Parts: sequence; structure tokens; C-alpha cells
Amino acid sequence: MHAFWHRYEIDDRRPSPQHARHDLVRRVLLPAGVLWCLVVGLGLLITGPLGGLPAEAGVNESFVAWRTPTLDAVTTVLSAIGQTEFLIGACVVAMAVAWWRTRQWWFAVVPGLAVAVQAAIFLTAALVVGRERPQVEHLDHAPPTSSFPSGHTGAATAFYLTLAFTAQRIENPVARWAATVMCVLVPVAVGVARTYRGMHSATDVIVGFLNGATCAVLAWNHVRRRAPSR
Repeated sequence: MHAFWHRYEIDDRRPSPQHARHDLVRRVLLPAGVLWCLVVGLGLLITGPLGGLPAEAGVNESFVAWRTPTLDAVTTVLSAIGQTEFLIGACVVAMAVAWWRTRQWWFAVVPGLAVAVQAAIFLTAALVVGRERPQVEHLDHAPPTSSFPSGHTGAATAFYLTLAFTAQRIENPVARWAATVMCVLVPVAVGVARTYRGMHSATDVIVGFLNGATCAVLAWNHVRRRAPSR
């Protein structure tokens, strides 16, 4: 796992444009196409043969029963963390800091690449699947996209997991573990908040997390790196 976490430190060579384009297609776009098929397939299975998984309604109804003004306020903030506008700004800042600290553009682009690929899969999959949002009171304005998969959860997962990967560079073990745990918990909190606020069913959030996590790994591996010498 050391070679995975520290791949951009172990091999800091600048990839050629041809090398980068080839790897982008082979290591990101083609696997992302397979991921899209999986996400769409799961969505069509849920909305088709599984009849929309009516048992999931109980999860949303339970969250409605737990609503309080305090939790409404907390989940408003957590939901906002996964919004497109917030994450675009966060990606720009993260990429700028990574470029400033490393001068490696191929490392700096990782968060933006992860979020962009996730977004492409989410937007097109939601259009194909067209799942309706839960039949409970919505605490947020429903965007024009359908419920499946959760775009907020997917985007937050893609972004914060790349930060978790980057956090492995932190030398202090306490700080490293604290940063890693926080970055992993944020997308989970976003997914719970979106379900609490009636915007998604549980499987929307689960598949959103799958989409974002896979895109984070694909982006982290978007260029080949040399294996460490023994």
C-alpha cells in the first residue's frame, strides 16, 4: 500500500503529453465507461424488476420522524458541502495548493479529475435511470437531475477521498490519521444528510459513494508511476 499512497513521491518524473493522454484514456476513461454501465445497470434494476425498492421508503420516513430544528440546521450545512458550487471552489483551492507545493501538474489535477469524472457519470446515469425522489417532504430544492445516484454524495466522496489519499504525506501519525478519518467521514455525513433531508433513498447514496470512491481511485492512478526500487 505504501506504493499506492506515495506513488507521486516515489516517482516524480513529469509525464510527456503523449504519455498523459494515453494513460488518461486507458486508466481513467475506459474504466469509467465500465463504471457507468454498472451504475446505470443498478439503477435500471432498482427502478425496473425491483419496483423501486419500496422498503426503502421506511428509511426516509424514519429520518422524517427524527427531524428537529437542530438537525435540520446541521444537515443544511452538511448538504451544502456536497453542492457543485462549493466543491468547484474547493477543487480549485486544492489544486492550486498542490501545484504550489509540488510543481507537479499531474498530481495537482487529481481532485479536479476525480470530481469531473464522477460528475459525468452521475449526470448521464441520472438522465438514463430517471428515478423519482422519495415521497416525503423535501428540505432542499430538488435539482433537475433525478434521485439516482446521489450527486452530492458522489462529488463529496470523489473530492474528500483524494484529500485522504494526499493526507498520507503528513509525517505526524496523529495528524495523518485525524485528517484521513475526517476526509472519509465527510462524504458519509453528506450522504446521511441528503437522506435525512428527503432528497435521496438509501441506495441512491450508496451508489453515489461507490461512484465517487471509484472515481477517486481512478484519478489517483491516472498516470503510470515507476515501482519503487528494492
